[in-house]
Amino acid sequence: MSPLARAPRRAPPRAAHPPAASQHEGFVQVRGAREHNLKNVDVDIPRNAFVVFTGISGSGKSSLAFGTLFAEAQRRYLDSIAPYARRLVDQAGIPQVDAVEGMPPAVALQQQRGTPMARSSVGSVSTVSNLLRLLFSRAGHYPPGQAMLFAEDFSPNTPQGACPRCHGLGRVYDVTERSAVPDDSLSIRQRAVAAWPSAWQGQNLRDILTTLGHDVDRPWRDLPQRTRDWILFTDEQPTVPVYAGFDRDEVRAAVKAKMAPSYMGTFTGVRRYVLQTFANSPSAAMRKRVAPYMVGQACSLCAGRRLKPAALGVTFAGHNIAALGAMPLAELAQCLAPAAQGRATASSGTRTARPRAAANARHAGADDVLRTPEDSQEKTLAAQRLAGEILARLQTLQSLGLGYLALDRATPSLSAGELQRLRLATQIGSKLFGVVYVLDEPSAGLHPADGEALHQALDRLKAAGNTLFVVEHDVATMRVADWLVDVGPAAGSHGGEVLYSGPPAGLAAIARSQTRPYLFPDAGARPTPRTVREPRAWLRLQQVRHHNLDGVDADFPIGCLSVVTGVSGSGKTSLVSQAVLDLVRRQLHAPAEPEEEQTAAEGDDTGQAPMPPVQGRIAEGMEYIARVVQVDQRPIGRTPRSNLATYTGLFDAVRKLFAATPEARRRRFDAGRFSFNVAKGRCPTCAGEGFVSVELLFLPSVYAPCPTCQGRRYNEATLKVAWQGLTIAGVLDLTVEAACTRFAEEPAVLRPLDVLRDIGLGYLRLGQPATELSGGEAQRIKLATELHRPQNGRTLYVLDEPTTGLHPADVDRLLAQIDRLVAAGNTVIAVEHDMRVAAAADWLIDMGPGAGPEGGRIVVAGPPDKVARQRGSATAPYLAQALR
Repeated sequence: MSPLARAPRRAPPRAAHPPAASQHEGFVQVRGAREHNLKNVDVDIPRNAFVVFTGISGSGKSSLAFGTLFAEAQRRYLDSIAPYARRLVDQAGIPQVDAVEGMPPAVALQQQRGTPMARSSVGSVSTVSNLLRLLFSRAGHYPPGQAMLFAEDFSPNTPQGACPRCHGLGRVYDVTERSAVPDDSLSIRQRAVAAWPSAWQGQNLRDILTTLGHDVDRPWRDLPQRTRDWILFTDEQPTVPVYAGFDRDEVRAAVKAKMAPSYMGTFTGVRRYVLQTFANSPSAAMRKRVAPYMVGQACSLCAGRRLKPAALGVTFAGHNIAALGAMPLAELAQCLAPAAQGRATASSGTRTARPRAAANARHAGADDVLRTPEDSQEKTLAAQRLAGEILARLQTLQSLGLGYLALDRATPSLSAGELQRLRLATQIGSKLFGVVYVLDEPSAGLHPADGEALHQALDRLKAAGNTLFVVEHDVATMRVADWLVDVGPAAGSHGGEVLYSGPPAGLAAIARSQTRPYLFPDAGARPTPRTVREPRAWLRLQQVRHHNLDGVDADFPIGCLSVVTGVSGSGKTSLVSQAVLDLVRRQLHAPAEPEEEQTAAEGDDTGQAPMPPVQGRIAEGMEYIARVVQVDQRPIGRTPRSNLATYTGLFDAVRKLFAATPEARRRRFDAGRFSFNVAKGRCPTCAGEGFVSVELLFLPSVYAPCPTCQGRRYNEATLKVAWQGLTIAGVLDLTVEAACTRFAEEPAVLRPLDVLRDIGLGYLRLGQPATELSGGEAQRIKLATELHRPQNGRTLYVLDEPTTGLHPADVDRLLAQIDRLVAAGNTVIAVEHDMRVAAAADWLIDMGPGAGPEGGRIVVAGPPDKVARQRGSATAPYLAQALR
């Protein structure tokens, strides 16, 4: 590897000595790793072993596993392929390391960032759908006289296969008078037409109607039906003069006097506006706003099955392809097992078996298997081969605890852990040998009971002759590893050292490790008994129906911490992150949070139908809730311009401090001057980005500091102003921890900084781009933003697996901050698999008992000690262990 532009070597920190190399078949040797916060690390890691990289969040373990080891393996592979092909690969970049020796080819399975494509499904990610379509094409039972179809004809995402009426969506959507005008007692001026935009464009449409002679001050219900229908459903787009703010009489007078209009305006009917906005708007927020005004129903042509009639007429084992795609994977495997074993399957017809000789005679002249009779030898063998391949993949998915999913389940509805296990199943089925698999927290989103199946799957990969490098915080996974690499001791600049590299048992002797007390708890120590809070009232949900929830009643205590647990796929997220949020927002008439709207379209397919609404009602408790906040792992921004300082609001206070300095006053600089998003203060070359991108074609793009501002984002005049010796660019370079010291006398800035530090984010830089933050970091930033706001005790916080990506030490910090929210009188409901969080709850709801159709029910609800004693609960034995 090229040593150009490398920092001088320093003596590396010494890690614990690894055991003799004879215990393993070889080692990957890393020398001088300096990626991100790594401090010139030297470490030897065994091959053909299950290796876990652990350490506190931000310690540098991902920088070692992904940023150094995987990046170097990818760089070497890409050096061996054609330059043009390299342009098609998302390249990890060149790591800052002196040498990596003994590194085999590597495959990275990282957590999915953002939202997957909405038309992507379990079947497409696992590649099972491709095989199933081929099975129907080659070995399906066709109606008499129907021509044979190709595999593409069985896909709703291709023009050949999609239903011509709903274009493969399964539902058709339209705007009705009831959906567009929810309150017909209002007039048009009072915004009776709720589907129209609320800003200037809505006023423009109302002014156009006034010019056209319609009474916009008359209650909607009193308008003639013909007028209402034209406003709602016309495709006409008349262009007329607009006299802004005039009533009908004033418009008539203005026209008569030949007064010049304010402008010429073009009318758009309500249905046309809503459908065109949803289909064509590049703004996720706009699409999300108009979606509720669209009423959906199953397509009458395909009955919601998304395929053209010819494809739905073909069957295998008595089912069409849409029916097989809707089955849970476990049921689908049972359906295909006879065909995979060469036995006859139940068919939808009443065919009688024909003699083999006759079948062979009929296909003697056929030059393609598509033209041969369905009982021919070729089709029988094709069915056996394809069904066997599908069955093998389904069995792998079931072994990873995913048997409750269906092939047509859209990937945006999956957790990050489910999505990563789907990709892991594909790798297991590939039967590669001699590969290093680098995995990013594969236990994320997994119930402890599902973790055992994951460990068995990882053992299968290792037994096939591969090496596993796993970045992980799960203590159970650490215990079954062959080798442990502990990075720390703390985060950011206080981390970046390999404290220990060796078998897990050896970590017990490393006093500096923050992992050690959780992996080796003191035998005599017992958790401090916790006083369970008494609820002020109850939030009661009744008859909730959504996904696998079928008429569920659920009660949540007001002013307490509630935790919802259950095996993966049991219905936790459906109940909390979807049903609770949707029903409470409806009662409050509250829209989605701004950050949800900003990130909803990441990877979105604008042709995808809106999700079906949650059914159910809130029976009582809403008088205690004035606001609802969702705290999840979606990014806090989609561009590098969004960062920790801007999201939390502390940068506004910082800019005011700079604007108040004598130099700023002399130059007449206001607070806006110190924003890198405003032209007057930012660098004109990089437009406030701080860097410029250099495209190198077949090599990774290089992001170099801006040649004008040297990465400082601002122009020279702005950087002339200093506050206590710091420029505004210098403030953005501070870590949270350092900023706490520099702004110790500035309460408006210090308050959010203190919360960020207390929640374990002291290592982050204030100007660190949102795109560089993990999901766990983004979630904690959102939580910190709430914590430093004034509290009125009437907010409902909904948290979706808040411990994902957190080291156990960080979980303790997180619990302390959640306790602050509840102590202020707020209500917190969290979906969680971490049993230490469940043990700290005031109220616990365990979903199950199984996943998918075998779940969706409340197994037990009550204080943690009650749930721990419940027979039939998959959570109970693990919770009982955490309560000891």
